[in-house]
Amino acid sequence: MTINKELYTELKTSIMNNNEYKILLVDDEPDILEFLSYNLKKEGYNVFTAGNGKEAISIAKKENPHLIILDVMMPDMDGIETCREIREIPGLKDVMIAFLTARNEDYSQIAGFDVGADDYINKPIKPRVLISRIKALLRRGSNSDTNKSTNKVDMGGIIIDRERYVIVQDGKEISLPKKEFELLALLASKPGKVFTRDVILDTVWGGDVVVGDRTIDVHIRKLREKLGEDFIKTVKGIGYKFEF
Repeated sequence: MTINKELYTELKTSIMNNNEYKILLVDDEPDILEFLSYNLKKEGYNVFTAGNGKEAISIAKKENPHLIILDVMMPDMDGIETCREIREIPGLKDVMIAFLTARNEDYSQIAGFDVGADDYINKPIKPRVLISRIKALLRRGSNSDTNKSTNKVDMGGIIIDRERYVIVQDGKEISLPKKEFELLALLASKPGKVFTRDVILDTVWGGDVVVGDRTIDVHIRKLREKLGEDFIKTVKGIGYKFEF
C-alpha cells in the first residue's frame, strides 16, 4: 500500500511539473494532431494545436510555447519556412523546435537545422518514445537557459552576443541561425581546445538527434564564410578548434 502511494505521488508530481510546459503541435493532418495531443495531454502537458504554418506563428506569438513540434510537409507554408519565420521573432528565438516528418533525406535535415531546428522526430513514432524525446528536448531547453549566465563575450575582436544570437565583428553585426551560433559559442568557449565531432554533435544537436559529419561540416563552412578562415581550425580526424 505504501509503495502504491509513493508511485501515485511521484506520478502526480510529474504531471504537475509537465503542466508548466506549453507545447505547440503543428500538422495539416487532423489525425496526427489528435494522436499527439491525446498522448501529451495524458502526460499533463499544456497543448496547443495548429493546422498550418501561419496559424502556428500566430499561436506561438500569443502563447510563447516551450516546444514546437512542426510538420515539414504542409501546404502553402511548409515547416522549413515556418521555422525560419519563428526564429526571426525576438521573443521566440530560444523556443525548442522539433520537426515531425516521414522524410529521412539528409538534405531536408540540413535545411531544417539551417533555419534553427533543434531535433527531428520521424513518423510513425510510438507514444512512449515520443514522450521520451519530448522530455529530452525540454531538458535541453532548460539547460540552455541555465547556462546563459554571460550575455556577451569578447573573443579577439569578435563579440558573441548570446542574448540576441548575433556576433559583432569589426563593428558589423552578423546575425546567425541558432545552430551556427551555438556551434560558434561552443568552440569559442575554450579557445585552443579541440572539440571532437562527437562532443559537438552531443552539445549542439543533442545525443538523441541523428545527424552526420556532413551536417557539422556545412555549419563550419558557413561560419567561415561569415567570419573568415582564420578563427576556426580543422584538426584532421578529430574535430575543430577556435583560435584568435
